[in-house]
Amino acid sequence: MLTKRIIPCLDIKDGRTVKGVNFVDLRDAGDPVELAAKYAETGADELVFLDISATEERRKTLANLVLRVAEKVNIPFTVGGGISSVEDVDILLKNGADKVSVNSSAVKNPNLINELSQKFGAQCITVAIDAKQVMGQWIVHLVGGKVPTELDLFEWAKEVEQRGAGEILFTSMNNDGTKDGFANIALKKLSEDLNIPIIASGGAGNIQHFVDTFKEGKADAALAASVFHFKEIEIPDLKKELANQGIPVRI
Repeated sequence: MLTKRIIPCLDIKDGRTVKGVNFVDLRDAGDPVELAAKYAETGADELVFLDISATEERRKTLANLVLRVAEKVNIPFTVGGGISSVEDVDILLKNGADKVSVNSSAVKNPNLINELSQKFGAQCITVAIDAKQVMGQWIVHLVGGKVPTELDLFEWAKEVEQRGAGEILFTSMNNDGTKDGFANIALKKLSEDLNIPIIASGGAGNIQHFVDTFKEGKADAALAASVFHFKEIEIPDLKKELANQGIPVRI
């Protein structure tokens, strides 16, 4: 049985790690290079590094910072933010990223997923989907959650898989930063609908929330930020409890 992955997320703005609630009210969470090194040492399975203002500010992900982080870690490392071309991905992979995450650019140009998958392989391509439940329907949002689309989460996720994505990073905007738990009903449907791994994001507040998203949400991985950055949950303690509850993890 495949082990479930624990993934700290480093949201980067102006070279610092930040964390907000429902995608706003950002506060500083520390130096991303130091945080990345700490997580690699304490048992994180992977890292996700998102330059959260890259798309909004129309600039490229900070390739230099990617290089500095990559030099400090020995675990898989995904980078996202402002990626819109094969050239962007090429630069990031050469700077040490193992995978890339595309979001807004994939919605605007779905063929980008096909191009990236064919060029670099599906295993390198994560499609991030930020969605918000509005009147009972999960609606995909862009540009850091600021711009609603007409896309349905589940239909878009199926298309993303068909176009060659290797995994999906689903963030529930309703749950993000609330620490009330992950969106397990939506996660379970995604896991049942698709054959690629689903990373749960948005809502982690305690260790039981991770247990629930693996058992009830059928997630393949769980991503969190503030509970790790501010030491509310230590990864070794989390993994020990997951193992105690029969969830396969890499200790």
